[in-house]
Amino acid sequence: MRGMLDMASLTDLAESEEIDTVVVAFTDHYGRVHGKRFDARHFVDDVVGHGTHGCDYLLTVDMEMEPVPGYTYANWELGYGDFHMVPDMSTLRVASWLDRTAFVLCDLHDSRSHDLVHVGPRSILKRQLDLAADSGYTAKGASELEYFMYEDSYREAAEKRWTGLRPSGWYIEDYHLLQATRVEFYNAEVRRHLSRSDIPVENSKGEWGRGQHEMNVRYAEALTMADRHTIMKLAMKEIADSLGMSVTFMAKPDMAEAGSSCHIHLSLWEGDHNAFPGDLEVGPVSGSEVFKWFLGGWMAHVNELMPFFAPNVNSYKRYQDGSWAPTRVAWSYDNRTAGFRVVGEGSSLRIECRIPGADANPYLAYAAVLAAGMDGIVNEIEPPGVFEGDVYQAQHLPRVPYTLRDAVDLFDGSHFVRRAFGDDVVDHYAHFFRTEQKAFDNAVTDWERGRYFERI
Repeated sequence: MRGMLDMASLTDLAESEEIDTVVVAFTDHYGRVHGKRFDARHFVDDVVGHGTHGCDYLLTVDMEMEPVPGYTYANWELGYGDFHMVPDMSTLRVASWLDRTAFVLCDLHDSRSHDLVHVGPRSILKRQLDLAADSGYTAKGASELEYFMYEDSYREAAEKRWTGLRPSGWYIEDYHLLQATRVEFYNAEVRRHLSRSDIPVENSKGEWGRGQHEMNVRYAEALTMADRHTIMKLAMKEIADSLGMSVTFMAKPDMAEAGSSCHIHLSLWEGDHNAFPGDLEVGPVSGSEVFKWFLGGWMAHVNELMPFFAPNVNSYKRYQDGSWAPTRVAWSYDNRTAGFRVVGEGSSLRIECRIPGADANPYLAYAAVLAAGMDGIVNEIEPPGVFEGDVYQAQHLPRVPYTLRDAVDLFDGSHFVRRAFGDDVVDHYAHFFRTEQKAFDNAVTDWERGRYFERI
């Protein structure tokens, strides 16, 4: 079995017991996948067309699943009721890496009004896609996702308190085939299962860090790409777990190594036509006004939207000069020191933003890209001039925020962000990000113990 499923094929597979389980899923703010496992026949008979319920507290919890006070969407006073999980049947597919299992993603609906839950990550992206469609555009994108691999299982890593782990490689292996061959037992398994689950894989490769790799899947329309990204991360973790090893999508698991990014490639399309190419000279690029203004808007608003690209305290440890992670807001053509790297030509012309980390929630990241870029088109925002040279050395250029605290203050106080997403969404997510910052501020770290335990 492989690929996408429709109702007829799922019904047949359920009757023959080739599929006996259907995972019904959605993401929380972190991008973690939550949901239920249904008996396949029950899903066919009673869930399709009706959906199922989940507790709305799941959009207010922290990493430890504790309900956090201070949200207006859901709280103890409101009793933590239900939202409706409505399967998007266009996402129904074989989950090849699981035994006799299908997988479907859901939209979250208010159980009373039946409207999309406005603070749900997938809802936020769908709204931005609808606004782009109102202007005649669809967005196509791809996520280049990096990750570190360890020989320790997730449980072993936890028992070690995530220190002294053994990376899968012991020297820098960027594009290095010999070192990558040693972990092909894992990466090949991922490529096979993703492809069988209709997440078309282009390639995998060794990356700059020890034990670091990258998995690239084929570009698609933005919602489909965010769905693929979500399923890919879950599958990669579950495959690693089944093999007794671990992978992490932390932005910076070790200060001695490179960080892990999620480079986002994106272009706007009008029907079958990429709207970015044109006869206008934009630096070295032959582009259109749409390209120029989309780039201008994305660059103008990127710092205000940073929590959607870099969502936690660790995210900001990645932005180190000379580390392959961008630190300044500049654009260049095919220059990996720039936060915005324009690549391709003609129908393949696209903008690659190297700022998001591997820890980003893809629904929020793609929503941020669209909101910023479309504002650039509406208001004809000019990008700065093309930068040539080493962006790390350009101290005069604006820098990305240094900390999550700085980024959330920009996000919360931005008139543009509030106009683009609405006060309710901004207030909800500002509270979420500040809760994450507060959890870190209240923690005693290994760094503190190592520095102060004896010598202070």
